[in-house]
Amino acid sequence: MSVSVRIPTILRTYTGGESEVSAEGATLAEVLDALDATYAGIKARILDEDGALRRFVNVYIGNEDVRFLDGLATATPDGTQISVIPAVAGG
Repeated sequence: MSVSVRIPTILRTYTGGESEVSAEGATLAEVLDALDATYAGIKARILDEDGALRRFVNVYIGNEDVRFLDGLATATPDGTQISVIPAVAGG
């Protein structure tokens, strides 16, 4: 299942400057594995040492935050758009 993944500016050093890349996988976890196989190191910037989404990284499948779906087990049907968005903090 091919999906498109929107990459935030801060992670584009891993994708050679590309703002959107394609990956394969039936779930978000599989997509992240495929991304890391092509763009080594990117997965470690999205997931923490325990394999969970980093606290300040939001991942959306379509318009839905995966934290309110099935997390890393969320299905990624063919043609889905995934967005990785770093949280902005400050005041």
